[in-house]
Amino acid sequence: MAVKMAVPNKGRLNERAVELLLKSGIDLGEEWGRKLYVTAMEQDIEVMFLRAQDIPAFIAAGAIDIGITGEDLAAESGYKLKKLTDLEFGYCRLSVAAPEASGIKKGEDIPNGSKVATSFPNLTKKFFKSIGKDVSIIEISGAAEIMPHLGVSDIIVDLVASGSTLKMNRLAEVSKIMDSQAAVFTSDQSMKKKGPEITDVVASIKSVMAAEDRKYLMADVPKSKLGEVEKILPGIGGPTVLNIAGNDKMVAVHAVIRSKDVYKAVNDLKRLGAKGILTLSIDRLVE
Repeated sequence: MAVKMAVPNKGRLNERAVELLLKSGIDLGEEWGRKLYVTAMEQDIEVMFLRAQDIPAFIAAGAIDIGITGEDLAAESGYKLKKLTDLEFGYCRLSVAAPEASGIKKGEDIPNGSKVATSFPNLTKKFFKSIGKDVSIIEISGAAEIMPHLGVSDIIVDLVASGSTLKMNRLAEVSKIMDSQAAVFTSDQSMKKKGPEITDVVASIKSVMAAEDRKYLMADVPKSKLGEVEKILPGIGGPTVLNIAGNDKMVAVHAVIRSKDVYKAVNDLKRLGAKGILTLSIDRLVE
């Protein structure tokens, strides 16, 4: 039975989500960008391209088994979903913002009766109830930042990344409702039916993410310096050491290290007399 998977069809989450699938070995074919759904080549996986905000509802209804969407959208939907893993992209926060000239510095400063424009009515209602504020929520689907200027609302609740858009529109962030990033979601019912297959898909994606931050390093090092080399290259479970044919004084050392450590590791190895130092990119890493 095929695993039905959904990814955002456009927007801030689409490109990276598709990249992770392709790198994990899920073959979408050459014309996936023109289709609403694709059956992966030689794999029992169907990938559907849906609006990110609709994916939680399809998961909850059992129409799809697994989906990539934002934590903010999953929370806003109100459905009971099961998060399988964070994807470490699409970082943002859902925040309350007020005009800079309003004098509002925090959520508690917002007057009762204020009009709040947002495309996240459920989370907004829950937040203001939690701080004891009675506000009027205006649900919108377009750019929230312009609403106070048009007189539609007094404040807004919207997603914020760098905050530059707020500043351009003379708005100031006054309260954070939640942090968000892209994540993989499923439901309990799908896990009961296709748990092993879903786990395989998630493991493949996680192996791609793990590999992107690592490099495979190889070097020939003096056997007498092996103890020092092991400190430089701890690797996942320690470096792999191999004998070199015809050379009793040198050994070949292989290790997987973090990308940020490559510069120092290479220079430390050179100082120990290492030769033939080589670093390679890794496609997938199962830890």
